[in-house]
Amino acid sequence: MKKITMSAVALTAIMGSFSSVSAADGINILDDINVKGQIRPRYEAVDDGNTATENASAFTARTKLNASAKLFGMDGLTTNVGIITVNNFGYHEYNWNASNYTTDSGKRYSTVMDPQFAMISNAEINYKAGKTLLHAGRGQVNLDNQRFIGTVGWRQLERSYDTVFLANNSVKNLSVLVAWVYGYQGVVEGETVDTNSVLLHAAYKVSDALNITVYDYMLANIHDTMGIALTGKVNMGAKLSYRLEYAAQGDATMEKGVQTPATGKASASYMNIDVGANFSGVIAGVNYELLSGTDNASDTAFTTPLATGHKFNGWADKFLGTPTGGLQDMNLRVGYKAKGFGKVLAVYHQFTADKTMATATGTGDDLGTELDLLYANKVPGFNGLSGLVKYAAYSGGTVVGYTNDVSKLWLGLDYKFSTK
Repeated sequence: MKKITMSAVALTAIMGSFSSVSAADGINILDDINVKGQIRPRYEAVDDGNTATENASAFTARTKLNASAKLFGMDGLTTNVGIITVNNFGYHEYNWNASNYTTDSGKRYSTVMDPQFAMISNAEINYKAGKTLLHAGRGQVNLDNQRFIGTVGWRQLERSYDTVFLANNSVKNLSVLVAWVYGYQGVVEGETVDTNSVLLHAAYKVSDALNITVYDYMLANIHDTMGIALTGKVNMGAKLSYRLEYAAQGDATMEKGVQTPATGKASASYMNIDVGANFSGVIAGVNYELLSGTDNASDTAFTTPLATGHKFNGWADKFLGTPTGGLQDMNLRVGYKAKGFGKVLAVYHQFTADKTMATATGTGDDLGTELDLLYANKVPGFNGLSGLVKYAAYSGGTVVGYTNDVSKLWLGLDYKFSTK
């Protein structure tokens, strides 16, 4: 921890020196430098219920370092650079996507998608004039609840996007975003994707009780997703919140390079209904989510390839990809959150397919159930330090590919610091 903090101080000093030298020549390149950092060690244990694999045990640490500054003394012009590294300290009792670590018996370990890797997470220039922001370069993009566009911040090597975007909120209560995504990287070891995608997003706040969001996410060579979401909060003794959302997917408008041959027509739909309540710290909620499926080769299931998938459909990550027959997730949550106490949460999921799928004895729609448990709190006496204990227990159903029980356990700390 001391070593990383000293690195932050050193980076600030170097950038400060660069700014001073430039100022001596009459050009002040960097001003108001701020360095932020994060150190996140975590232990993850996985039993995937597969007799062909050995249980995984992974100890990794994420380190993020980010420096921002005003640029060339111009009002509204800033730059931001950052790195992210993941280290497993030679601890190889788990697999990640590009690796095949095995036991002495030759079995593969279960998968934990936290590769040992380092990459540039931020390299961007931003210019803000009034209520308009122009961005160019690499950074993080999280839209709404991250169901469609997110950084997968839960994983140690989170995703970064290479984008040019324009954001504006000149009209009262209206925010508009137009973005061109020309690449993204992260999460998977060495993943670097060139794309030619366009994101359109607009949100209008009618009142606290009603916010209207519309979007069109045109992912090159994959599909277009158009949708609308209604969200709001109402205080009726208990603090009530809701989300009503519908989206439809069609064939891709944008292309990149050689068009990937279609495996089926992109024709699918999505629905999300969520109602939550918070009464004096007691948390409760019910949620229904539908990702439509298909029972013929001419159509595709509803997919969300750039989502922060871990937030949805259970923490065991059984449904990061949508089953061919689609997915219906009916879940209930209950918990408690208070200052000093922290947060405790339990979520129970029941999964069924939208269309019947193959089972060992014929066809069916049972995709299993899952219980998720979490406790998180700040560590007393250590500013910026928090910890969590998290557990996921998936019980398999009858559909082929979803019959194994899966359990995952996480123990983690998260330390964040800033020079300001």
